[in-house]
Amino acid sequence: MNAHAAIAAPPPAPAKIGFLPNFATWKQDLPASIVVALVALPLCLGVALASGAPLFSGLIAGIVGGIVIGALSKSPLSVSGPAAGLTVIVFDAIQSLPSFQAFTLAVVLAGAMQMIFSFSRSGVLAEFVPSSVITGMLAAIGLILILKQVPHAVGYDGDPSGEFAFTQTDGMNTLSTLWFSFTDKLTMGAVVISVISIAFLFWWDANRPKEGALKLLPGPLVVVAGAVGMNALFGVIAPALQLQREHLVSVPIADGFSGFVGLFSLPDFGQVGNATVWTVAITLAIVASLESLLSVTAVDDLDPQRRTTDKNHELFAQGGGNLISGLIGGLPVTSVIVRSSANVDSGASSKLSTIMHGSWLLLSVVLIPAILNLIPLAALAAVLIQTGYKLTKPALFVKRWKQGYTQFVPFVATIAAILFTDLLKGIAIGLVIGFVFVVARNFRPAVSFVCDGNSCMIRARRNLYFIHKYELQKALNRVPSGADLLVDLSSTSYVDLDNIDVLNAFVRGAPFRDIRVSVRGDIAEKSAPLVNAPRRELVHL
Repeated sequence: MNAHAAIAAPPPAPAKIGFLPNFATWKQDLPASIVVALVALPLCLGVALASGAPLFSGLIAGIVGGIVIGALSKSPLSVSGPAAGLTVIVFDAIQSLPSFQAFTLAVVLAGAMQMIFSFSRSGVLAEFVPSSVITGMLAAIGLILILKQVPHAVGYDGDPSGEFAFTQTDGMNTLSTLWFSFTDKLTMGAVVISVISIAFLFWWDANRPKEGALKLLPGPLVVVAGAVGMNALFGVIAPALQLQREHLVSVPIADGFSGFVGLFSLPDFGQVGNATVWTVAITLAIVASLESLLSVTAVDDLDPQRRTTDKNHELFAQGGGNLISGLIGGLPVTSVIVRSSANVDSGASSKLSTIMHGSWLLLSVVLIPAILNLIPLAALAAVLIQTGYKLTKPALFVKRWKQGYTQFVPFVATIAAILFTDLLKGIAIGLVIGFVFVVARNFRPAVSFVCDGNSCMIRARRNLYFIHKYELQKALNRVPSGADLLVDLSSTSYVDLDNIDVLNAFVRGAPFRDIRVSVRGDIAEKSAPLVNAPRRELVHL
């Protein structure tokens, strides 16, 4: 056999992420954009309802998140829109300000602040989030989607689709609402539609044709169209099963073009001197930025091509989106996992899908709002339940378990914290627990010591930082007089100055104890800068 044949070819370089969408991938992006638009529609309305804002402001945010941020962003797969994680902040802000227009002024100011954050290189913060917390966030959102959408699937639509917090404004919580929907609010028409829809979606994923025009047909589009037809058929053959108005999508319908324009509103710039407006703006800028950075990081992890988004530029794109959204009466916008994961799962390849999804939302609310209002919420719940399952597959838990408790515990803790609080509090708790494990790993023994007669060795198992200074000094103190000592630093890529000082001090005193020292590993390249001759002498011993 040719020896070279066994060597695997290097993987292709990841595609470069640029400003312009890749129109060459429209066959993948077109069906994905339709799926994302169907997922986004109830969430835009639900987030607005949960935030105590006009319903159309949620649609504005969804449209801006798709078209404006999609155009500005360099992320190939991230989708932005009104975020469930901000509903509590938005609700409280709207209540504390004199008008909704004063709130949209705060959104404009928050957008400007985010653009300033991008120039200060604040996006680097996303790189310090442990992967166990990121995957825990994804799994938690998947579980929340399932738990929150099951009531809609069985016909209880008392809570908006954008409500993700455990404790709800009606005094109930996620689990009690789940129980209540099965015991008191079961609607058979919704159950029939959702069961058939879920079964079809999973069957379609497994059996979608690999060739021909049908391979481009989005399963969720079939589900939505079929659910509209099924509900109409119920009205003819089984009126008791037909879903009534409260179980269908509710998009505001404008009375002509002037009525549609009237759904938009300008901020109240007269409130610019209101201190509360600035407090809300700063809060929105910080929280929306953190949520976007975490979401984009998670989406990069889901990307089959493993492309990496410029986080600093993403802050600029998010800021530009919030500035525009606030100017025309929309809610604040962030990168959001639910729509982004639906985008990935639907096979999107470039940000063309994101831009097109925003365009579909705009065209739909302009041209066919009456048709949108025929869509059963149970069918959209089925789409979101399938999306949630893909985010929290059992295999993900098994994988984290096999990686050891230092990965599994922060992963599970993040899930539990998000499930029983809300997205932002849960992530904060997950980060604290994740960092505790990171610190604990660094406090494990990093230096080993062994002696065989007069031959001794001190080995650094990993990089040495200031926290390892005592451990290194303790090992050096164990070296007996007259010994031959090998200091093995070959497993390190960095040794900081504190530890180099400890080593140099020992080397300078070694001749007085008849100790001969040699070093394995090129400290000059691996350590912090060497600033004087005694440090350089260690390199040559």
